[in-house]
Amino acid sequence: MSGGVLTLAVRVASRRAEAQGICSFELVDVAGGVLPAFSAGAHIDVHLPNGMVRPYSLFNSPSERGRYMICVLNEPGSRGGSRAMHEQVAEGELLRIGPPRNLFALQPQAPHSLLVAGGIGVTPILSMAEQLAAGGASFAMHYAVRSRARAALLPRIEASPFASRVRLHCDDGPAAQRLDIERLLADAPDGTHLYFCGPAGFMQAIRGTAERLGWPAARVHSESFSAVVAGRDADEAFEVLLSRSGRTIRVERDCSVTQALAAAGVDLPTSCEQGVCGTCLVRVLEGTPDHRDLYLTPAEQARNDQFMPCCSRALTPRLVIEL
Repeated sequence: MSGGVLTLAVRVASRRAEAQGICSFELVDVAGGVLPAFSAGAHIDVHLPNGMVRPYSLFNSPSERGRYMICVLNEPGSRGGSRAMHEQVAEGELLRIGPPRNLFALQPQAPHSLLVAGGIGVTPILSMAEQLAAGGASFAMHYAVRSRARAALLPRIEASPFASRVRLHCDDGPAAQRLDIERLLADAPDGTHLYFCGPAGFMQAIRGTAERLGWPAARVHSESFSAVVAGRDADEAFEVLLSRSGRTIRVERDCSVTQALAAAGVDLPTSCEQGVCGTCLVRVLEGTPDHRDLYLTPAEQARNDQFMPCCSRALTPRLVIEL
């Protein structure tokens, strides 16, 4: 994997405004063939015209093999990813994408699933509803937005066979219909698995409520698209030994591995710098990484044979990496 990240060539078959500041993009194989299968909760990494790579959740039904559907919010505080999608990607545009990856999969043994979306976080949650409904599973979906005008994909939801299981909560609507996280989690049936995705504050509120109410961690599932790249108080300096050249480079506690490598004149391709795209992935030959990425699966992280130097650090005084 360190030699390069596999990508697929796709064409933007359609683009449409879904809500205030939100557009959907339908991506199809350039040759008209089928695309790799995916499961609910999966995302793809989109290689943007400006050179950035950004992950976007698939919101369409996993039974569809001819297209991938993504929604993108044009965020005012964007580092350029969402703005590039809105301003530079038109119908007919050719793009490179990574194959679907799923770090937010449904648990098949769940007797009931509670799906909770906040804003643009509806994308993986909607795909989950599609898959659960198709399989005849028990679930309920709650969708919280600032206003109805900012609720993406409502026509698709309202026309779906599971529309009666979805409740929309608008911050600017009557108090009685606003999302009451405490009551929602307290009233969930025994054995329920909780899935949630949305803005950071929304996710913190749900996670904190679940912990306070004693939800087992194994039944609480969430997804975010921003890795922990900020320093921590316990961070310490360490060394990386480059196996090919034999050079040793010190990584200070307030510096990332990629920054230390760049300062030493070592060229390592990077893109997102948030631990989500896989561009900078390198092999680890010795030592134990402190994984902080959102690209590797838990099983891949547990092997400790690769890591993301843009955001991850070391648990040992030295890492030997294949560079």
